[in-house]
Amino acid sequence: MAPGPARSSSAFADAVVLVVSELTVTVLRHAPRSPVADVGMTVGAGRLVVSVAGAEPHLPGFEPGATGAGLQLVAELAAGSDGDVSTWRSRDVGRRHCE
Repeated sequence: MAPGPARSSSAFADAVVLVVSELTVTVLRHAPRSPVADVGMTVGAGRLVVSVAGAEPHLPGFEPGATGAGLQLVAELAAGSDGDVSTWRSRDVGRRHCE
């Protein structure tokens, strides 16, 4: 995500807090068997990357109707800042990432 011209730094910061919160709640709610949930933030090249990982083997889909309200909100906030949302399996067995 990157702050766009129509988005103030305060509004961008609010969106980042909401994204981190929603992704963390998603992992805690939908990966209850995961003993650990990792949350990371990386800044570089004018982009902020927020990542959340848990040990649930099921990856969420992002096609219309496949996500709950939290992931839908994350996708909309990311798109509003010229960003996107993706998931992938990590090399660590059973790890999944949502970024």
